[in-house]
Amino acid sequence: MRRAERLFQIIQVLRSKRRAVTGRALAEELEISLRTLYRDIAELIAQRVPIRGEAGVGYVLEAGYDMPPLMLTPDELEAAVLGAAWVATRGDPSLARGARDLIAKITESIPPPLRPILLDAGLRPLSFKPVAMEGFDVSELRAAIRDRRKVAIAYEDVDQQSSTRTIWPIFIGYTEEIRIVAAWCEWRRDFRHFRTDRIRSVRVMDERYPERTAVLRKRWEALRRSRHP
Repeated sequence: MRRAERLFQIIQVLRSKRRAVTGRALAEELEISLRTLYRDIAELIAQRVPIRGEAGVGYVLEAGYDMPPLMLTPDELEAAVLGAAWVATRGDPSLARGARDLIAKITESIPPPLRPILLDAGLRPLSFKPVAMEGFDVSELRAAIRDRRKVAIAYEDVDQQSSTRTIWPIFIGYTEEIRIVAAWCEWRRDFRHFRTDRIRSVRVMDERYPERTAVLRKRWEALRRSRHP
């Protein structure tokens, strides 16, 4: 592990702890020597990172400390860019634009020594299958999920049978070829999944659904486990 990565990890560990952490415990977690840890802590303090240390007690990071933006390790940077590149090719149009903009912002924001990771990327998503496209703006559906809005849809199933539903969308699943909306269906009084390419129309309603999205997702997950253990 390079020194810059170690310094970042020390801050991350201290931020995650509610109590003081001894130098020995920190060194063991980072798999470094105690002498190396002491040098790294001294360097962080010299960089005005508010770390307090007391003999026999340990180290504490003062509350409210914010790290500089985009202090990313090479692995974290590659993970972020690979994920954004996948979304740029497999996401709905507005989400794909957001992914491309994100890559551009990361490129502008990271320190110059890390830019070759983006310019000469050794990771990239590959796909040999076309994505099924929707006849509506999926960003409306994503906004409805964020705002906890009910949505009226016209849907056509695999047998080309049409129906109208009022659903409470809780998330959109993105796969290699299709996108699926998981939602509570008022008509069926149960959770249902709808392929977005089979949704013929979408109308986001003013009415909010009564339960919190996080609660509905937990119920969906419990039901999924019970049906597919």
